[in-house]
Amino acid sequence: MLGTSRTAPSAKYSAGRLLWKGLRKADWPRAWREHDLRKSYDVVIIGAGVHGLAAAYYLAANHGITNVAVLDKGYLGGGGSGRNTAIVRSNYLTPEGVAFYDRSLSLYNSMAQDLNINVMFSERGHLTLAHTDAAIRTMRWRAEVNKLQGIDSEVIGPDRIKDIVPSLDTGGNSRYPILGGLYHPPGGTIRHDTVNWGYARGADAYGVEIHQKTAVLDVLVEGGDGPGGKGPGGRAVGVRTSRGDIAAGTVLNCTAGWASIIGDMAGVRLPITTHPLQAAVTEPVKTFLPSVVVSGSLHVYVSQTDRGELVFGASVDPFATYSMRGSLDFTQELASHVLQLMPGISRMRLLRQWAGLCDMTPDYSPVMGFTPVEGFLCDVGWGTYGFKAGPVSGEQMAECIATSATPKLLAPFSLDRFAAGQLVGEKGAAAVGH
Repeated sequence: MLGTSRTAPSAKYSAGRLLWKGLRKADWPRAWREHDLRKSYDVVIIGAGVHGLAAAYYLAANHGITNVAVLDKGYLGGGGSGRNTAIVRSNYLTPEGVAFYDRSLSLYNSMAQDLNINVMFSERGHLTLAHTDAAIRTMRWRAEVNKLQGIDSEVIGPDRIKDIVPSLDTGGNSRYPILGGLYHPPGGTIRHDTVNWGYARGADAYGVEIHQKTAVLDVLVEGGDGPGGKGPGGRAVGVRTSRGDIAAGTVLNCTAGWASIIGDMAGVRLPITTHPLQAAVTEPVKTFLPSVVVSGSLHVYVSQTDRGELVFGASVDPFATYSMRGSLDFTQELASHVLQLMPGISRMRLLRQWAGLCDMTPDYSPVMGFTPVEGFLCDVGWGTYGFKAGPVSGEQMAECIATSATPKLLAPFSLDRFAAGQLVGEKGAAAVGH
């Protein structure tokens, strides 16, 4: 496990000292500690992915709240935070979404310095292709919304697309001709595991406790209108775990894939369905793909890592399930669509594929903030785009908990927007917008 001392984020070792310790095979200090589970905490966060870890870090760093426990039934970053394709961007469709993700991108840009860890951020540009007139109209819509929010984003034609990504087939005779695209230069990729490790190490340095292999079995609620005193009108007073009960002043649900299950434990019904999202990676080759390339019409996106692998993804599987197994159907469809864009990679070998779970809401936007159960908050429903929002979600949820008020950036994503009919429709920029 990599890391510096718990006095992080300040650096402890010089380059020479690091080399000397490496050659001696010395014991490295742990990046975060293991703890006995206490009987009570001010805040219990369910889910040790980027959202939960970021919330814990910002609670401590920005608000001085350090009596915090982060619980995960598996290992740190073992869910969606470690299974995504590590793409970040802010060129969304709605003004609310653009402002939110732009703040997240800003935090990603300064993360290496803030957390004193190399997160390998690569600002390589994000290119969303349009194959139809309708897609071009949507791109122009998004570009205008982006520009009004001060985001660097524009619609470009096939000639410039060819200049940016020479390997794309921009000829007019292809089955899915490229008519244009939305180009977003600030977009790029970042090392997802390192983001998780950085937040975990930073939170630990402030005294936050991270408890892996600690399953939450129930959310303890008193005074609710539903069965067992749960549901609206009640108050969350703690959680029941595989290691015993914990009292808590606030319980934050930061799970992905299991959000609705945790919500049910508190008597809070969430408008979420869970679908697998599959991805795959090829053998490494010489770098030739300088930008992230997305095609919503073909339901595929691709980027190239610093080591040379091509990382592919698609849309979520059409059926709701908790299975995380890969499928041959996905591989066949993915290969067919990618080769429509880049015929030259036909001889590359696919090395492996995997899947993660995505919680989808009706408007493709998250559910964040307070719920009808006092003391039970949610940061869930992130679909295929939760990793992009990890830093800002943690920052804003920490402020929400510390001040007992909803920050401006969170207000559009409250749970009660569904009852009020005030949806934040991001499907046009988030369905396969990766």
